[in-house]
Amino acid sequence: MWIDAHVHLDAPAFDADRDGVVARAASAGVALMVSAGTTVDGSRRALALAERYSSVVAAVGIHPEAAGNVTQADFEVLATLARHPRVVAIGEVGLDYYRDHAPRCLQIEVFRSQIRLAREVGLPLVVHDREAHEDVERILRDEGAARVVLHCFSGTPEMALRCADAGWTVSFAGPLTFAKSSGLREVARCLPIDRVLVETDAPYLAPVPFRGRRCEPAFLIHTAHALAAARETDIASLEAALAQNARGVFALSDEAIPFAAGP
Repeated sequence: MWIDAHVHLDAPAFDADRDGVVARAASAGVALMVSAGTTVDGSRRALALAERYSSVVAAVGIHPEAAGNVTQADFEVLATLARHPRVVAIGEVGLDYYRDHAPRCLQIEVFRSQIRLAREVGLPLVVHDREAHEDVERILRDEGAARVVLHCFSGTPEMALRCADAGWTVSFAGPLTFAKSSGLREVARCLPIDRVLVETDAPYLAPVPFRGRRCEPAFLIHTAHALAAARETDIASLEAALAQNARGVFALSDEAIPFAAGP
């Protein structure tokens, strides 16, 4: 089975046909999706979807773009959400120095707070890192983060190997399929297989041949094939390895995740 390590199923882009999106994912062999929040309200929506669909689990967190509006009450709500049995990670959290929607000092403060929350509740982190590689890596190490998923990785092979040595996991999204992503394919080649995941980041970053369209979890297989080609491995072996990796990092088991009835 395929596990989509990072989607935003609560996004307005899916409001018109969310049931269809989930059904198409299942038809494409995507057995489970990790739907990530980016705000407190978005985290609530992600959890509601995890309760609605048996093929969805939630990550709850505050994205760096929203860091400028965070209150202590928001952290308290997040801590409560994080203890729900269908929440498997704290995310999407991190730093974004490309858009700088929030002051960097606030981004760092909110990031550190959520790393500590993840440690407190025993969940992995799903990390957003856009043009902030040095600070993201330094802060994760400073805070002693152990279970980390570097979502939609965009760093160098050298950074990827350092992260793998730290026990962190690198997740590849649609950009792996883009013609100009030779550096990212080098990252995919050099990593130990047990430090790799695959995701869609839907509704964003649709892979080739759907680039420019709304992305869906059903498109995961296209990124997976690009990953298999980069690593010169067969798709069945990759599928089994990545499912095992996702189960490990997100602690996915029948006992840990009491799957709800639903579509």
